Amino acid sequence: MLYRLARTAIFRLDAEEAHDLAIKNLSRFTGTPLDLFYRQSLPPRPVKVMGIHFKNPVGLAAGLDKNGECIDAFGAMGFGFVEVGTVTPRAQSGNDKPRLFRVIPAEGIINRMGFNNLGVDVLVENVKKAKYDGVIGINIGKNKDTPIEKGKDDYLICMDKVYQHAGYIAANISSPNTPGLRSLQYGEALDDLLGALKSRQAELAEKYSKYVPLALKIAPDMSDDELVQVADALVRHKVDGVIATNTTLDRSMVEGLPHANEAGGLSGRPLQNRSTEVIRRLHEELGGALPIIGVGGIDSAMAAREKMMAGAELVQVYSGFIYHGPHLVKDIVTNI
Repeated sequence: MLYRLARTAIFRLDAEEAHDLAIKNLSRFTGTPLDLFYRQSLPPRPVKVMGIHFKNPVGLAAGLDKNGECIDAFGAMGFGFVEVGTVTPRAQSGNDKPRLFRVIPAEGIINRMGFNNLGVDVLVENVKKAKYDGVIGINIGKNKDTPIEKGKDDYLICMDKVYQHAGYIAANISSPNTPGLRSLQYGEALDDLLGALKSRQAELAEKYSKYVPLALKIAPDMSDDELVQVADALVRHKVDGVIATNTTLDRSMVEGLPHANEAGGLSGRPLQNRSTEVIRRLHEELGGALPIIGVGGIDSAMAAREKMMAGAELVQVYSGFIYHGPHLVKDIVTNI
């Protein structure tokens, strides 16, 4: 009820203004009596995935806390893990505003943010300051002005800097808002990137005497043949996990609704069925070779359960969290 009232006021603001205000206040309120408005006590639901112990299987998806400013606040809400980023080697402002839109009748969100962030060094400092006792995933990407043929270098720069501070690392090659990025999901480009990341992971594991798992975040807009090829590459390169899925370019589920024609990636309830189908197909192809983290339209415990029945071992929320608030985390953890 409290979040519903707050949401009414928040939704009167421009979507990005509301996001920035929320991040600013969460950062300020953490550790003060005001965090009582979102702090929750959740039952333990421990799981072990990618060799990591999670206190529960519900995480915050990348994109909400790009710079790792509110890790402790999200921890107080009960998340079993928090994925920060996407972060790039150098700070960048992202795409022109406006670039974030609510599709309220469908409980969807369209964004074309473009990896706006303060750079990997700022994120690492924020992660180091966090007192959160859960798992912190760090989602890495490439700068917009880095040519796609040199994109691998940006991922390696980020991996070098975040490695010893991350519970796991997620390589984001599936955002639709960085030109050419999704081309890294296919063929030789994917093999080249995964080979380089796994090689660097081995070097860093030896250097720090610590193995940090690597996951790949993929798009929902692939054909069945393309999914099969991605699954094959994941297994061949012994990637530790796959995050399915990022946002979609498909507008069939929101046709005619306000903002539906805005460019960018669509997330939230309209993505729910497609992301679940991708998880199901991946699970069939992978045959348990590596775990799947399910994300896309999870707005209830039932939606989370559907992802898990399709083959996901962990789930993440983003748009559903915006529409339903911290209680969504408690609902899922309590009822899955």
